[in-house]
Amino acid sequence: MADFMKILQQAQQMQGRLKEMEQELQNQTVSATAGGGMVTVDADGKGQIKQVKIDASVVNPADVEMLEDLVLVAVTEAQKKAAELAQREMGKLTGGMGLPFQLPF
Repeated sequence: MADFMKILQQAQQMQGRLKEMEQELQNQTVSATAGGGMVTVDADGKGQIKQVKIDASVVNPADVEMLEDLVLVAVTEAQKKAAELAQREMGKLTGGMGLPFQLPF
């Protein structure tokens, strides 16, 4: 029974660390650009988009599709960077062992 209590205590500690990590990720920022910096997207470490900056020179009413593509590329890259950051942080928490589950956020 003592082993079960120890496992339960370790699980509770891990849950607390996961909550701390989630908060830390929310406070971190990743940035991605597209079109040579014409579109910049900032996201938090959880992948939530916080800001989109668009250079005025790329705004062309005759070519809205290009602007849409640039925004999509920058958003996708920012979310990818956030996922990589979260994965690195999870690796620190788990000591590098690959766990068979995804982050809860």
